[in-house]
Amino acid sequence: MTGVLGVVGGPEPGGRTSAAVAGVLAGAEAAGASTSLLELSLAEPADVAAALEAADAVVFGSPVYRATYSALLKGLLEGTERGKWGETTAPLQGKAAATVLTGASGHHFLAVGDLRNVLAGFFAVQVLAPGLYLDHSGYVDRSTLTGDSAALSAAHGAALVDLAAAVRGSTALSTLTPQV
Repeated sequence: MTGVLGVVGGPEPGGRTSAAVAGVLAGAEAAGASTSLLELSLAEPADVAAALEAADAVVFGSPVYRATYSALLKGLLEGTERGKWGETTAPLQGKAAATVLTGASGHHFLAVGDLRNVLAGFFAVQVLAPGLYLDHSGYVDRSTLTGDSAALSAAHGAALVDLAAAVRGSTALSTLTPQV
């Protein structure tokens, strides 16, 4: 069974980003995966590292601030080893990931590409494309997705399960490493 970890990089637990990541996890569960949700604002670094290592796939979620993902998510990625220059672990290498960013308007949707580039280029993660970006129009209220947003999120979750199976089943994909 595929294990999918949702990582939420918002400053407060339970907000719009949490709802969007939960929507992706619901789609992954419907596709047969086991899921868990981790709020970076509440988690200990050692727990996050262990959860990343154990997961087959990761959903990275963040609100967009100043046209990029949150400082909490940046901090996680900066502190995550990638098996280079004497590092002993690479918990994201050979994994599949999905990106979920949220913002007040559609003007910040390009931040999805920045996160995808860091995950793919720096960690050799196979990232589901396109990334998911939801602005305030995708919600009924702070914690409830609209029907269309819920369906789109669930589709991303199911696709992530398929991508994780493809990566896990491919020696070539699962052994790619960062080049720099």
